[in-house]
Amino acid sequence: MRTVGVILAGGRARRLGGGDKGLVAVGGTPMLERIVARFGSQVDRLVLSANGDPGRFRSRPPLTGLPVLPDAGADGAPAAGDEDGAGPLAGILAALDWIAAQGLDATHLVSVPTDCPFLPADLVARLAAASAGAQASGAVAPRIVAVARSCPDGSGWIPPRLHPVVARWPVTLRSDLRRALYREGVRSVGAFLARCPVIPVDFAPLDVGPGGGIDPFFNVNTPDDLAAADRLAHAPDAG
Repeated sequence: MRTVGVILAGGRARRLGGGDKGLVAVGGTPMLERIVARFGSQVDRLVLSANGDPGRFRSRPPLTGLPVLPDAGADGAPAAGDEDGAGPLAGILAALDWIAAQGLDATHLVSVPTDCPFLPADLVARLAAASAGAQASGAVAPRIVAVARSCPDGSGWIPPRLHPVVARWPVTLRSDLRRALYREGVRSVGAFLARCPVIPVDFAPLDVGPGGGIDPFFNVNTPDDLAAADRLAHAPDAG
């Protein structure tokens, strides 16, 4: 066992009619199910991070059997609170706690959001390769976090952009993350990453034919985004 994946599925679709953002359909398939299909085969174990009733996910065949983890609290027990929770850092911490509780020999956790339906098929391998290269060059191996970055396509349409929640986290960061989150009040993933050696990993646009490329980390936040994602879902190489 080397790598566990966590889908941060706690996002709410407030601008898309409410409910869980991951259950909003793109091209006829809920985004969460698309991500499970694209990402699940890249990791050794897969979990969902979400508060509230886990049955809303477990009742769907592609998600049946996946552990659904509520946010981790300061003492390692599930955090009390509303379904919005304490943000993505608490979901990442919950997955790290789960790895420890299960006694898994995983060395890393890869996190992805629930609203990026076109994740690269080589995401985990590329993040792992970048981490290995950095360790070989003498970086501080136990703390290296490899973070996905959109690579410009040359047209200026896709700007370079770091995606802090699409990252490969060493499990050794668990104690540091709990302290930052619950003792120091750090809520931003970017703020926590500022404390760690970060390796940006560039991903080129996905080629979807004559219309050009798309950012592989395109995320769905608005009705316009959803309409664009529906169109892209029918492109032959978008998946």
